Amino acid sequence: MSAEQEDRSFIFRRIVPEGPIAPVTRELADEMPIAIEFNGIGYAVLMATPADIEELVLGFALAERLIGREDALLDVDVHATGQGIIVRATLPEGRTEALLSRVRHRASESSCGICGLENLDQAIRPLPSVTASSMSDSQAVFRALGDLKGHQPLNARTGAAHAAALVAADGTIRLAREDVGRHNAFDKLIGAMWQRGWAWDGGFALLSSRCSYELVEKAVLADCPLLVTISAPTRLAAERAAGAGLALVALARSDSILLYGEGALGLDKCGE
Repeated sequence: MSAEQEDRSFIFRRIVPEGPIAPVTRELADEMPIAIEFNGIGYAVLMATPADIEELVLGFALAERLIGREDALLDVDVHATGQGIIVRATLPEGRTEALLSRVRHRASESSCGICGLENLDQAIRPLPSVTASSMSDSQAVFRALGDLKGHQPLNARTGAAHAAALVAADGTIRLAREDVGRHNAFDKLIGAMWQRGWAWDGGFALLSSRCSYELVEKAVLADCPLLVTISAPTRLAAERAAGAGLALVALARSDSILLYGEGALGLDKCGE
């Protein structure tokens, strides 16, 4: 490994429409394969940032419905190799059938939750209803948006990482996780909350990405009452969120936000 790779700094040439070409040094975000095994069965390979691995696996297992929030924390062993990271996790007794029905043989590059599924019926599965409520108002959302960059050290250095944040009802960011994949970042956040025994407590999730239906499903399965994303949702994401009682704030910018759905009690009063 070269010294350039060891310190994660790479030299580029900056080219502008007019003016000299100048060398610039940038740090690049790490991305490597994370091979996940459940009960000794190879399940998925995620391309992810090699940090907060246990939290990633916990959140991923919950999103895959291999476990539920009522289960005990998984026993997770992380093994670094020259090619990537192997993670071996043990599911609780009684979860073997769910595991076998969801075993996949294709590698997933984005933790999308459907890669390799042989039966398309499994891609759009019924969702439970969200039971939690958010008490945040619009000012809380704007406050969190303004503070998010301060919780993105990896992205500040590399410009290549997404963030997922747990936000309190008043807009204070309580916890944030980063990853090159937006799905991975959200899995890490959910896993970190589960490890700590934290709930949403009237707050919401803030993601630095668009709102895909996979992210909606992760939010619903984590009983998140309000999902705020920087970019727009897909039609399927909006429909799935509405069906599960998950409120969405999309195209969240410093000057405006768009609210879709019920469940955000504070936001519902914004226009009154």
